[in-house]
Amino acid sequence: MSGLWDALLVGLGGGIGAGARFWLADTIKARRPDGFPWGTWTVNALGALLIGLVTGWLAFSGTGSAWQLLLAVGVCGGFTTFSTAVVETATMLRGGRPLRAVVHALSTLTVSLLAVAAGIGLMGVLLG
Repeated sequence: MSGLWDALLVGLGGGIGAGARFWLADTIKARRPDGFPWGTWTVNALGALLIGLVTGWLAFSGTGSAWQLLLAVGVCGGFTTFSTAVVETATMLRGGRPLRAVVHALSTLTVSLLAVAAGIGLMGVLLG
């Protein structure tokens, strides 16, 4: 029964995260139609911060694994989208915009890593 319960938690969280990602990325894309994938970039950066906060909260509070499955694996996993970022980068390369593609790829990775570290660090300060 534990495996089914775990899958339900991940599925519930994933649905929430994916719905939020679609709404936010679509809203940003409509407001910033300049060809740079700001919607995907934003959800990945924000999702990285959120998973850092959740990971830090779980690590420093000793909270159970059900919350990790629901929030980190489900919500944050459904919210962020590495595969879309890669497709958008490849599309920019194919479209003859290599500088934009490299900026997108490197800035997504760099900002996301910094955001995770910031989230974990903040939870360490607040709860550690």
